[in-house]
Amino acid sequence: MKKSHQIIASRLSSASLASVLNGNRLFAGALVTGALLLTGCQSTSLDQSNAATAKQTPVVAKTALATALQKQRRQSFSYHSNLEISNEQQFSDINMEIDAKAPVASVYIDEYCEDTHDQAYATLITQAETQNKDILVADYDAQRTVLKDRYLECTDAYEAWVESKYDSEINVPAFYQQLFDNYDDRSTAQDIKKAKLLDAYVLKPLSINAQGVYQPMAGKATMLASVQYQARNHQSSMNQPIYLDLKNGNIYLWADNFAMFNSELLDDKLGTKWRNKWLKLAIDDGTLPKGFGSELIKSHFAALDATFDAAPTSQFDYVAPNTLASLSPKLPAHQLPAMLASNQVIRRVQSAESYEQFYQDYMRIVYERMSQRYPELVKESAADEVGNTDADKFTSKALVQQMLAMIKSGMDSGSETIEETMAEAKEKTAESAMLANAETQELYGFDKRGQLKWQHMRSELPSETAASKNMVIDVLQQYSAISAKNMVFPNLPNDVQVPNASNSIDMREYGSELMQYYRDGNGTAMGKMMFGVMPMVEEKFGAIE
Repeated sequence: MKKSHQIIASRLSSASLASVLNGNRLFAGALVTGALLLTGCQSTSLDQSNAATAKQTPVVAKTALATALQKQRRQSFSYHSNLEISNEQQFSDINMEIDAKAPVASVYIDEYCEDTHDQAYATLITQAETQNKDILVADYDAQRTVLKDRYLECTDAYEAWVESKYDSEINVPAFYQQLFDNYDDRSTAQDIKKAKLLDAYVLKPLSINAQGVYQPMAGKATMLASVQYQARNHQSSMNQPIYLDLKNGNIYLWADNFAMFNSELLDDKLGTKWRNKWLKLAIDDGTLPKGFGSELIKSHFAALDATFDAAPTSQFDYVAPNTLASLSPKLPAHQLPAMLASNQVIRRVQSAESYEQFYQDYMRIVYERMSQRYPELVKESAADEVGNTDADKFTSKALVQQMLAMIKSGMDSGSETIEETMAEAKEKTAESAMLANAETQELYGFDKRGQLKWQHMRSELPSETAASKNMVIDVLQQYSAISAKNMVFPNLPNDVQVPNASNSIDMREYGSELMQYYRDGNGTAMGKMMFGVMPMVEEKFGAIE
C-alpha cells in the first residue's frame, strides 16, 4: 500500500526523518542551546597566504575551514539569518506524460487500471462537451476503443504481475513490470497538486529571519526573530526579541507576545502589567555546581573540534563562486547575490547517515566530559523521573540531570537505531535511495581579505519515496561589524533595549505568586484544570478548589 503523502512539519520534521533521527534530541539539544550560539554565528579570517598559494584540495579545504572556525570563537559581530523552505523539487521536473516519472492515478496498486481508465474517459467527455457533442457519437469511436484496449491491457498485465510472484515463467510487459514493481515509489496526481498548493499558498509567501549581535567578552547575545507572510491580499509579521545574559545565565523574552495568551488562559488579573516588559528566565537558580556554564561551553567546543577532525576529507572542497548559481536545486534568488560576491567558497556535504553519526558522536563527547567533571549530575534514574512533577524536580540541577539522562538514553539507543535503519535500507531499494538522496550542504564564503562573510546551510528532508524529490531548507547567515549607530532591537523603545530589574518580570517569582493566587481559589477555568492536576501544586500549596 502506498504511504500517505508527506506534508511539511514545522524546522520542520517528517515521519521518514524520524526513523533516522533520535526523537530525544530536541530535549537533549536544549542543554547546549546557549553554547551553540557561540558557533551559530561565525566571523573570522581565513589564512590568506595558505588560501592564495596552496593547491585547492579537499585536505586544504578542511584544514583552512577548521582554522577559520576555531579563530572566530572570541570575536564580536553582527549577524542576519534568513530561512527559506521549498518543495518545488517535488513537482518541477515531473513529466506528466506516461513515463517512469509520471504520477500514478491511484494510491492503491489494485485500483490503478480502473482509476487510470476513468480519468482518461473523463478527459474525453470534457473534450466532447467543449465541442458540443455526445461522447457516444462516431467521432469518438476510435478514442473510446483505444481507452478500452489500454484498460484491458493494463488489467491483463496486472493479473500476470500478481501471478508472476508465484510462477517465474509468467512474463509481464516491461513497462508494466517496472510500473508495478516500483508502484509504492510513485507520486499520485493528487500528491503533485497538494505539493503545488503548499508551495504557492504557504511556502512562497513565508519568510523567516533573525538578526542580532554576539559579544562574548561582554557576555551578551541578542536575537530579533521574525516571521513574515506576504501574499497579494494578506500581509502579517510577528517578531520576538531575545536577550541572552551569558554572564549571569539569564534569558529574556519580550513579554508582549505572551501577555494576551497568558491573560486569557491563566492570569485573569494580569491586565497591562506585562506591557513593554521583558520576561526573565533564570537558567541557573543556584543549584548547579560552580563553573557549570563555562565547562558546558568548553565541552561543546571540544566536541565540535573532535567531530570535525574525524570527518572524512572527501566531505570538503572548494567551489568557484561563479558556479553557485548553477547548483541544483537552485539557491533562493534573494540569497544568491550576497554569495556570488565572495572571493572564495568552501563547501562541506554530509549524507543523512553521516550527519546522524556526527550528532551521536557530538552528544557522546559532551556527555562524557560533563559526567566526568560533575558525577553528581549523572543520575541513572532521572530518565524514569522525567514525568514526576514533584516540586524539587524543577530546580536547574534536577532539569540538567534529566537532560543528561536523556542524552545517555539517546546514546544507548542511537547506535542501534543507525545500524537497524541502514540494515533495513540496504534490503529495500526505496529506503536506501531515500537516505542516499537526503543530505546537508554547508557553504562558507570569504571576501578578498579572507574574512568570513556568510555561511549557508542546505538541508533536505528525506522524501517519502525514492522517486520523489526532497523538500529543501536553505539558511543563509551573513556577518558584519557591529555598528554603534544601529539599535539592537529597532522595534522596541530606547529605555528597554537592555533588560534590567525595573523593566523585566522574574518568572520564578511570578510563578510562585500565580500558584498562590490559584490556591486562594482564584483564576480561570483553564488554569484551575491545569494547576489542579499538578502534584507539585497540591504538595506545596494544597489542593486547588
